[in-house]
Amino acid sequence: MPPPHRVVIVAFPGIELLDVTGPAEVFSVASRVAGADRPAYLVQIATADGGPAVTSSGVRLMADLTLDDVTGPVDTLLVAGAIELVDDCVEPVVDHEVTHWLRHAAPRARRTGSICAGAHLLAAAGLLDGRPATTHWLTAARLAAENPSVRVDPDPIFIRDGQVWTCAGVTSGMDMALAMVAEDHGQDLALATARMMVMYVKRSGGQSQFSVPLSVQSSEDDRIDEVRLWIAEHLTEDLSLEALAARTHLSVRHFTRLFQQRTSTTPAAYVEAARLEGARRLLEDSNRSLPEVAAASGLGSVETLHRVFRRRLGTTPAEYRRRF
Repeated sequence: MPPPHRVVIVAFPGIELLDVTGPAEVFSVASRVAGADRPAYLVQIATADGGPAVTSSGVRLMADLTLDDVTGPVDTLLVAGAIELVDDCVEPVVDHEVTHWLRHAAPRARRTGSICAGAHLLAAAGLLDGRPATTHWLTAARLAAENPSVRVDPDPIFIRDGQVWTCAGVTSGMDMALAMVAEDHGQDLALATARMMVMYVKRSGGQSQFSVPLSVQSSEDDRIDEVRLWIAEHLTEDLSLEALAARTHLSVRHFTRLFQQRTSTTPAAYVEAARLEGARRLLEDSNRSLPEVAAASGLGSVETLHRVFRRRLGTTPAEYRRRF
């Protein structure tokens, strides 16, 4: 029988506990579900000195080996992430000892991945140059600003580019691990693992980290918050600039300026994003035809549905439905 897939998760002080234990549990459950008659997983935690890593929650994770002891074949090398609050700003933690080690160790692994802010360590090691990548939405702008050669997309819960994987915050590491199980052993085992863990199996990589109403911070003006929530609940109604301005009892010019100031996007772009999200949910959770989806989401026609999906998601409605 082939040896188990070896998974090494790199930990360092301050990491998020679930960044390590979440993926580790997915691989562990997959091993138990698979049984003794097929390859499973061997999960190891590695730290710089082999000592315990104190997580952000204060829980200590015991290491199996030091970084220097990570020799021989490694199937999957994962890097956990850490963030800290500095002067009311969220800062990703980049452990330079781990980063230096990654430059030499990552090329020897069959695939490499990061969880949450671990993407900042992969980027610092040069492993994301020229690649698309994601991370927790709180630090995505920082990742893009500090690494212009990385094509940062803050929306998906995980991205795979060849043998390099990156994912968003905390629980998305479990979704990424589940996708790795599917790649290694097939969709049936991944589904059985998800059922055992009571996981939502449809959270594949192309899905968004958050819904449109959550994608912008609450505004200081209740009228703007109210109209954003109203948009989400009335996708098929008249959502023209004039109609939305009238609902807030503001002039079109003042409403446009205030909406963009509060949300960093235009009313038209927000409406389209909300209708796209509505269409995505219908494609995921119903058997409605494309004309019905277009009508119910407020996009109107199948032609518009296709155009918005192509421009914003780089795929077709039919392909999106097949994946999710």
